[in-house]
Parts: sequence; C-alpha cells; structure tokens
Amino acid sequence: MARNGLQSGKAKEGRETTLNLENCQCPKCIHPDTMQRISDTFSIPQDVKIESIEHSDNMVEVKWSDNHLGLYPYAWLYAHAQKGINKTNPVPYPPFGLRRSFTPVMDPDQSPRVKYDDVMSDDESLHVWLSHIWDQGFCFVDDVPINPEATQYLIERIAFIRNTHYGGFWDFTADLTFKDTAYTNEFLGAHTDNTYFTDPARLQLFHLLSHTEGSGGENLLIDGFAAAHQLRCESQEDYAQLVYHRQPWHASGNEDICIQPSAMAPVFSMHPDMNKMYQIRWNNYDRAPKTNWSVSEQTSWYRAARHYNEILQTREMWTKLKPGSALIFDNWRMLHGRSQFTGKRRMCGGYVNNDDYISRLRLLKFGRKEVLDNLGNVRNNSQNPYYFI
Repeated sequence: MARNGLQSGKAKEGRETTLNLENCQCPKCIHPDTMQRISDTFSIPQDVKIESIEHSDNMVEVKWSDNHLGLYPYAWLYAHAQKGINKTNPVPYPPFGLRRSFTPVMDPDQSPRVKYDDVMSDDESLHVWLSHIWDQGFCFVDDVPINPEATQYLIERIAFIRNTHYGGFWDFTADLTFKDTAYTNEFLGAHTDNTYFTDPARLQLFHLLSHTEGSGGENLLIDGFAAAHQLRCESQEDYAQLVYHRQPWHASGNEDICIQPSAMAPVFSMHPDMNKMYQIRWNNYDRAPKTNWSVSEQTSWYRAARHYNEILQTREMWTKLKPGSALIFDNWRMLHGRSQFTGKRRMCGGYVNNDDYISRLRLLKFGRKEVLDNLGNVRNNSQNPYYFI
C-alpha cells in the first residue's frame, strides 16, 4: 500500500493501472466545466486505502477509507494502464527514428492543397487542412481573397495569431522595418524561424498579395525531417552531433531587441518521453558564437552540420507564390527560404503556436472525450492523442 492512496489495481481489460484517490474523476475532484483538478492532494490521508470496488458498465466505483467514493471510467483506466516503467540506459547514439511517421513531398505538382471557402465553412475540411500540415509538413490554400483581412481570418480559423517582436498579423514589404534578412529583397537561405525563442512558433503562413515591377522571389521548402532521417542513415555520429550539442541563438537586429532562448538548444530536439526527434532549429543567420566546447567538439559539430547542409541542398523544392494562394507550413519541420527578387513585393501572414495548433488537430481527429480520457498518456502510439505533438 503506497502513501497518498497510490495503489495498484486492475482495469477492466486486466492491465495493471494506478488507482489513486488523487486521480479520482468524480465532479468533486475534477471540475465538470473546467476539467481542472479541484481536490486538495495534500489533504488526502497518507494511510488511505481501498475499502471496496464496484464495477458498472462503463465505470469503476472505489470506496476509500476516508469515505470518498471515487469514480474511474474504464476508458480513463485503459488510457492510463501501466506496462511497466522503461529505464533508459545511456547509448552512444540517439535512438533511430523521428517523433512520428511523415510523408515527404519534393514535387511541387504533388503539393497538398485545400480551398479557402471549404476550410472556412466546414470543420471536416479544416481537419483535412490541418492533417495535411501534419502529414506532409505544409499545405497551400487556394482561392483566398487577395486582401489581408481574409488572410487573417484564415489563420484565425486555426487559433489566435501569435504576437512577437514582429507584431501579430504581418502586412509588409522589403523595407527593413525590422532588421532581419526576411525584410530585404536578398536571397534567403533555408532556415526555420524563431530559433531564438524558448518556444518557436509551430505554424507559419505566407500570402503574397502583390509583386509588381520586378521578378524573382521564388519560395524554397525543404523537409527537414526527411533530411534528418537521411543523415541518420548515412552517419549516426553526425546525427548525434546535431542532437547532443546545444547551440546559442539570438535576434538582435533592432536596437530595442536582443532575444535569446532561456537555454541553448540543439538543431535536433529529442522528445523526453518518446526518445525520438520532434523539432528542428536550423538557422545559420541567427546562430550565435558558442564558447563552451573544445576544438575537437567544434570540428565534429561543423562536420555534421556541413553533412546535413549538403543533404538539405539535394532536397530543395522551389515554388512560386502567387496572389490568392496562401502557403502554411510546420516551422518545427519544414525549412523555408526565398530567392532574390526585384520590384515591389507585398506579403502578409502570421504565426500560430504549437499548443493551439495541436489542440485543434487533436480535437478534430479524436473528439473531446477521447482527448480527455488520454490526459497524461505518453505511450508512443498513433492512436494516442498525445502522439500529435
């Protein structure tokens, strides 16, 4: 018998699960509207124990020794069934594999596309749109009205727009309003945005409103997950360098801005629960000097970074943005860039946070009940809502 009511029990399917008083799902313990815990964990008697267990069609009722009647739906018990605790031993190289399966696209003619009116009016079409972003890493939205207002509504169909030092919704030209290469007409190499944030934005949307009196400005996309997978196949050691060596990043162009993440971060971030890669930070423009490494470590990291860069260059996909067709992509996966251009180019768009995008996708795919039943379930299973992260 463990303290605070932690006790091993069995779900309906016979799997071991943790029946504890703190995790009771009754309305006295979980607020029925906010779904937040409202019971006082620290008032639970340390010697509390199970007095009796009753089973119904969809619920386990547990009478505790402090007279509390605990309710535990079978779906909740199944989602939180224990399969034993996996102890991770140190390994010379990171585990093989990405956070999830993915479908790389290298042919612009095979690009996923949806219609503006569909995603704006129908949740099933919205689900298809967000699933394309999850599966292929990006998606075009066609027949977007060529004005910033319609584009803003499109982003907000997913969630609220993230505000940064660039503002919220952007409507900009190459005027260096912000001291960043994106606000010039120069070539912009493949990169991910927000490497300098502790929490980089997940989604990024661009809509070209106009391009007059010039040419160029083709858009570059590269699937960073596919390139990372290739790197891991070609050299486990190089892959490991980009996982284990954390780098400093910064945004310091404007005089009132000098943003750095709360901690240095590697190019490839490994998920702490799944031991698989789930996020890429790759931006040679924003990488700051690193001081806490030896000459040999530097040599190994630059060799690995050069190897990854060579792979990226073989996986380039160039497209031409046009008014009426918005591009949205996963900034944790896809690298983007732009060729040099001349003339006057007006672009609008914005960022969406990871948590808001994934919340929307989970609820559309699984429904609210299943998502709530799986709160805290971190098993690596594509049928687990937490798998979508």
